Amino acid sequence: MIIETVSLKNFRNYEELEIRPDKGVNIFYGDNAQGKTNLLEAIYVACTSKSHKSSREKEMIAFGHEESHIKVNVKKREISYRIDIHLRRNNTKGIAVNGEFLKRASELFGIAQAVIFSPEDLNIIKNGPAERRKFLDVELCQLNNVYVHELISYNKVLNQKNKMLKLLDIKPELEEFLEVYNEQLCKYGSGIIRLRRNFTERLDHIIKEKHRKITAGKEEIELIYEPDVEPEEFSSRLKKAAALEKKNRVSMTGPHKDDLSFIVNGNDLRHYGSQGQQRSAVLSLKLSEIAIAEEISGERPVLLLDDVLSELDRGRQNMLLSSINDIQTFITCTGLDDLIDRRFHIDKIFKVDSGYISGEN
Repeated sequence: MIIETVSLKNFRNYEELEIRPDKGVNIFYGDNAQGKTNLLEAIYVACTSKSHKSSREKEMIAFGHEESHIKVNVKKREISYRIDIHLRRNNTKGIAVNGEFLKRASELFGIAQAVIFSPEDLNIIKNGPAERRKFLDVELCQLNNVYVHELISYNKVLNQKNKMLKLLDIKPELEEFLEVYNEQLCKYGSGIIRLRRNFTERLDHIIKEKHRKITAGKEEIELIYEPDVEPEEFSSRLKKAAALEKKNRVSMTGPHKDDLSFIVNGNDLRHYGSQGQQRSAVLSLKLSEIAIAEEISGERPVLLLDDVLSELDRGRQNMLLSSINDIQTFITCTGLDDLIDRRFHIDKIFKVDSGYISGEN
């Protein structure tokens, strides 16, 4: 998969922009707060419909404007796609592909795939379970349309059930719907659990090899999916939790409580492990994302590296840079000296300055 052009209008600090990246390695350099991260965010939104920064859509619209546009031309298996994202301050976003508007944002998944690596990715390990569930959801939604359907359906039913639980005091007759909601949660939730487990097992096989190389064989990593409940036990667990759910006014069990653990040499990195071990684990995870995306979809995703080289030591930098052959890559950094000193192959260089981007030799 190749991104051929990127056009922005009133997106973050970009009033108007159009660039034509190379199909290889593209470097965007400049001082901090000039718009480098904003460019990668726009590309990621075009691929996934969401920001990797968990930003609200209104925040992505340039100050003083009511709407913003992202347009990205993608070529995949010799087929061209034009993705248009229309962000509106007082309305939901609009998405079109080749001029046809999509009814749901989820219809965008599968057209373009992107893997982004930023300093914030350490939060996948350091933060709570919600961050790790988000990682699973984003990756699986880009690769599996069945998962998209199951997840959307599950979340819809879960929200309806939680609203009902909060109204039981004033509308006790709503309790008759509890069994119906639970049946639907079991139906969609069981599919989510099975797909998450399958994906984690495949990812675990890949990440082991990546991690051994990064740590020169000194560390062994294991990725373990931790479902809150097994599919065959889901129905009975919901029945047992009914009284507690009525008391707490919230659904207490299901895949919305799942977690993912990273075990290195027997230690759980969520609770133990040095900063260096966490960085190695996240780097291994990102390299594995690329590999599993190619394995499942048959296409290499676009790689977005947002100022991560400064966060990695020389050894981890070399491992990352040596792994991006034959993949379109967008790298942001503050300077070029380090890359030039190591004679790292660069196909195109762009300078970013206060919302303006200029190409250089």
